[in-house]
Amino acid sequence: MLGDQRMILALDSATSSSSAPGLTLSEDLTSGSSNCVTESLQVPCAQKGGQVEGLVNCYRKKNKVGSGSGNPAIEGWGSNMEDGDQNGEVNTSELISGIGRELAISCLLRLPRSYYYDVACVNRSFYSLVRSGELYRLRREARIVEQMIYCSCNVLEWDGFDPCRQRWFSIPSMPPIECFTLADKESLAVGTNILVFGRRVEAHVVLRYSLLTNSWTTGEMMNTPRCLFGSASFGEKAIVAGGIGENGTLSSAELYDSEMRTWTTLPSMNRARQMCSGFFMDGKFYVIGGKSEKHNEILSCAEEFDLENGTWRLIPDMARGLNGGCGAPPLVAVVNNELYAADYASREVRKYDKENNSWITLGSLPGRYTSVHGWGLAFRSCGDMLIVIGGMSLGGSGVIEICSWVPNNGLPDWKIIGTRHSGSFVYNCAVMNC
Repeated sequence: MLGDQRMILALDSATSSSSAPGLTLSEDLTSGSSNCVTESLQVPCAQKGGQVEGLVNCYRKKNKVGSGSGNPAIEGWGSNMEDGDQNGEVNTSELISGIGRELAISCLLRLPRSYYYDVACVNRSFYSLVRSGELYRLRREARIVEQMIYCSCNVLEWDGFDPCRQRWFSIPSMPPIECFTLADKESLAVGTNILVFGRRVEAHVVLRYSLLTNSWTTGEMMNTPRCLFGSASFGEKAIVAGGIGENGTLSSAELYDSEMRTWTTLPSMNRARQMCSGFFMDGKFYVIGGKSEKHNEILSCAEEFDLENGTWRLIPDMARGLNGGCGAPPLVAVVNNELYAADYASREVRKYDKENNSWITLGSLPGRYTSVHGWGLAFRSCGDMLIVIGGMSLGGSGVIEICSWVPNNGLPDWKIIGTRHSGSFVYNCAVMNC
């Protein structure tokens, strides 16, 4: 307890000069929410000679700072820390004087990650700890997971939203590459990265946002570049399947490892499809809906990929009754291994009945948001919540609204958890879990 208190005092001084919102750390750490840092109270306060000891040994290395964060405060501390790192290895023997490095790291595990940039302002040891990425790996091992919502409602611009503390934050804009300003693009959050995929006239392009550096760089190209594919992530890995490649509609699939930054080709699906959606449920990856290559046939089937056996199973009629094909790909999300869908035509939310391979209407979607056949509307899972993100014009300007609902046996009860003056159309949305 003493270590946690000293941690809060140390970070309060750093937060007072930052761009963080008005909530104090002590208020955040004591507020109860099932969507905040899960199972954090089960993390031991000090771990002797185990994973924490090994973790700290990994920090004894030089760390270079990426440029172009777009945040003066972050660039300021980044420049200072880089100057210090140039002179030799960072000393991480003590993070908070008097409590020891293991207890200090244990405190950091409990700290909401939206404050990690404030932590990095304390000293070079904290900076190295945050930038190395090892702190996030240790959080995963301790089953500490937070969700952050990222959405793009203006061309090239992205905003972040912390649903636990209900506060917005900004990240740098994407580089002004023409294909991202004039055409559709796909996005995917995996590990501590966001991947954004686009297609130029002559080639595909991938941009990668790193939470560790708060900057955009060129991302890794797939083995078979594509667009309009289905995708989903689990931890540090993600799977993409289908889409449109250089020679038409694809049945191929690939696995992305965000730590190794590599793409691995997987077995192909039974059916080639584009404009489809992907998700994980019960430990397996699914692709649902979309269109086939032949005469733009709308597909009502889905496919299930078993990661252990490396095999695909066709599921007839799983997408029957869902939107897709003629509009946006099916809007689907999984909460607690239950599949939900947003019907943008009837403005209803539905739940998938696994036993009967059918859909049950639960109630209405929130709001009257701007969309074109489902485009411009985001439907995602965020911890134990379903979220709907939509835009509208209000008073001559655009407003983005985030609504959430924790599924239960009752009717949908949507609550507005965030609003922001921005565009009135959601181009992309991704939820990062780390």
